[in-house]
Amino acid sequence: MKYAELTYKKIFIFWIPLAATWLMMATEGPFLAAVIARLAEPKYNLAAYGVAFAFAVLIEAPIIMIMSASTALVKDKDSYKKLRNFTYTLNAIITFTMVIFLIPPIFFFIAQNLIGLPSNVAKIAHHASIIMLPWPSAIGFRRFFQGILIRSDLTRRVAYGTMVRLLTMAAVSLFLYWVFKGDGALVGAIALSAAVTMESIATRLMAQKAVKDLLQTHNPSSEEIPLSYQYITKFYYPLALTSVLALGVLPMVTFFLGHSRMSLESLAVFPVISSLVFIFRSFGLSYQEVGIALLGEHNEGFARLRNFAIMLGIIATLALILIAFTPLSGIWFQKVSGLSSDLSQFAVTPTRILALIPALTVFIAFGRAIMVAHKKTTPVTIATAVEVTVIFSVLFFTIHVLDLIGAVGAAIGILTGRFLADVYLFFPCYQAIKFGRHPT
Repeated sequence: MKYAELTYKKIFIFWIPLAATWLMMATEGPFLAAVIARLAEPKYNLAAYGVAFAFAVLIEAPIIMIMSASTALVKDKDSYKKLRNFTYTLNAIITFTMVIFLIPPIFFFIAQNLIGLPSNVAKIAHHASIIMLPWPSAIGFRRFFQGILIRSDLTRRVAYGTMVRLLTMAAVSLFLYWVFKGDGALVGAIALSAAVTMESIATRLMAQKAVKDLLQTHNPSSEEIPLSYQYITKFYYPLALTSVLALGVLPMVTFFLGHSRMSLESLAVFPVISSLVFIFRSFGLSYQEVGIALLGEHNEGFARLRNFAIMLGIIATLALILIAFTPLSGIWFQKVSGLSSDLSQFAVTPTRILALIPALTVFIAFGRAIMVAHKKTTPVTIATAVEVTVIFSVLFFTIHVLDLIGAVGAAIGILTGRFLADVYLFFPCYQAIKFGRHPT
């Protein structure tokens, strides 16, 4: 693409399939929560599902950013093979880590002794976590090939893969809803594992031509140094650490909720709240790869990408405000999500506190894109470390000092942490745009 000719229309066309991908993934949480809420003992199963999902997300964290790495680094046969091998090795490591975590004495020590789950909830969460064993490696596999599709300007195929995931999830969960009489958390775990496995297979098939083209492409520039495993590790380590820190927030929040006032109610509603907020966060999360792909070798696309990000952040936040501060919140939590009247009211205040998160997510995603495009990934990690540290501090203060309701304290911590991370990341981004020419 000629970056001097980058228009808002081109940005939109490139971004909208990725946004649709994230939006479809964002519907998973509310959909599965609604199914679980309509099965037996919803409070216990929602809490158990939330804990199992939090653990699975934390274990998959090191592989999450492989899509950004694939978008930025895979250019030819050599770089494709080396990053593919790197991805497969990392997949094997995180799967082995999850197996260790699932050993009963280890799992129940964490779930009961550290988090404070009741024994019945911990048992359900353990079974759900076992079912989700394929989840981390399937995520890594499909995100590697999604990065190749994005770099090849085939973003629609990324969305098609997610459609396969969503349809599989819906079909499996609805089938189990009608025929399965067991715990709702297991329904959610089975549906998620099946869905992401099918998506990874579909993504690989759709990337076949792009991979074939890469295998026929040799180093496109004699000025470029061939990609090495040492360089990949140096480049990717800060991104992996960023994901571990960022996704570690969910288990950390779960831990604090388990020790807070009204802990069971907080554990039950927070996955539902997070799922709603994630719908609007998805607009920002999908923007990271757009920035990486379209910024240009000399930052030619920066001004229009920045303006688009500002518009996107405002729209996403206003949409969440419309739900959080109007009777639509009751409709969402009670009619759509299936929460009881009491739990529905309980969820409103934390949701209102989190109303600015969509805009803050757009801005941090764009900042990360600038840093990755410039091959300067360390500031991304530092910003996330700032965010996690602030969230931990605020959670400790609001729950153990102020004795706030757990879900309210968590919402305050998440908002404050994301805001300060945005503030930090602004400065290295400013330096990169003003003075830097990122490597080709």
